[in-house]
Amino acid sequence: MNTRHYPKMVHEGNYVAEVEVELIYGDEGWSPYLSVEDAYKLDDVRDALRQGDVKTAAKRAQVYMLSPVST
Repeated sequence: MNTRHYPKMVHEGNYVAEVEVELIYGDEGWSPYLSVEDAYKLDDVRDALRQGDVKTAAKRAQVYMLSPVST
């Protein structure tokens, strides 16, 4: 089994979080996949952003605020 670190983006409302996860490459047919811990990390960041708790999300990810561009 090989692993590779990969930034996964989570978008909620006016925020985007860049979460560092580890992709696992194996010989099975469902490769690559996430560990259970990384899947929970993504869910935790998404839930925190959904509730507007940027401080908690920022503990586990790099958080960015989106703003519309007027034309």
